[in-house]
Amino acid sequence: MPSPPRRIPAPADVVGEALHQLRLTGTLYCRAELTAPWGVDVPPLDGAMAFQIVTAGQCLLEMAGAAPLLLQPGSLTLIPHGSAHRFRSGPGVDCEPLFDLQVERVSDRYEIMRHGGGGEITRVTYGVVQFDQAVGRRLTAQLPEVLHIDAWEDDGSWLHSTLRFISREALTLRPGGETVLTRLADILVIQAIRAWLDSAPEAHQGWLAALRDEHIGRALTLMHSAPEQDWSVATLAHEAGMSRSAFSARFTELVGEPAMRYLAHWRMGLARTHLQQTAEPLTLVARRFGYQSEAAFCRAFKRAFGVSPGSVRRPAVPAAM
Repeated sequence: MPSPPRRIPAPADVVGEALHQLRLTGTLYCRAELTAPWGVDVPPLDGAMAFQIVTAGQCLLEMAGAAPLLLQPGSLTLIPHGSAHRFRSGPGVDCEPLFDLQVERVSDRYEIMRHGGGGEITRVTYGVVQFDQAVGRRLTAQLPEVLHIDAWEDDGSWLHSTLRFISREALTLRPGGETVLTRLADILVIQAIRAWLDSAPEAHQGWLAALRDEHIGRALTLMHSAPEQDWSVATLAHEAGMSRSAFSARFTELVGEPAMRYLAHWRMGLARTHLQQTAEPLTLVARRFGYQSEAAFCRAFKRAFGVSPGSVRRPAVPAAM
């Protein structure tokens, strides 16, 4: 008989707990110094999101199917799905493809772009980031095409202080600089998401609504916190304080899929990220994510992604001779 799942206290703020789990990878910063007239055409950024902060001047952000946004100093915009977009100094200004423009490469994580016709200057800090974790993919799937925060009602000084810190860290290239840059990107992106969570009606629907639900939110937190446990609909319903049938119906209604299917998808998302980051033996990876055997884990992984676990994993480092 499998041992019963261990008791795991649910956090007081399950949405906050989900945000706490977000970690970015592949962070790239570009500090753009743009003089009017200028325009930049950014292609789709598959699997990535982009954020922009205007620190001086102003510009227009244009996306297909949406009205142009006027971005002024202190504006923070986030493009969660990496959709194609354009920046212009004004309406009708010609745009150059982003990758045709020359940049000064300061480090692997930081670039400086100078472009335009020599007129009024606009300064923009632009970042490209990714969420690799399952929680990140779930959250970003529910975000709109663009998040725009144009006023920091409490205190905007933190934003400019963060940008100055980013610039100084990139230019000095001290040990651990890439880690610092990535964590600063965490702050900027999560702040944009928090602002959206506080104000958007869409933030109270779907998976996010499920996280906020008194009963289903606890079940989700338990699955997220301990994916290796032998969860079943019965044990999750018990932990959620509901009958099995009521739990199943409400979980599917809020999340959009049955609890056991959600758990399998969640485990596979975590497992894929883990395989990409470590060379841990597959037997241990299988147990880490709730599978009793390597064979069962490999079959589930192949069903989820169409490839074997070995095809996505980081290769082991050869032993020294």
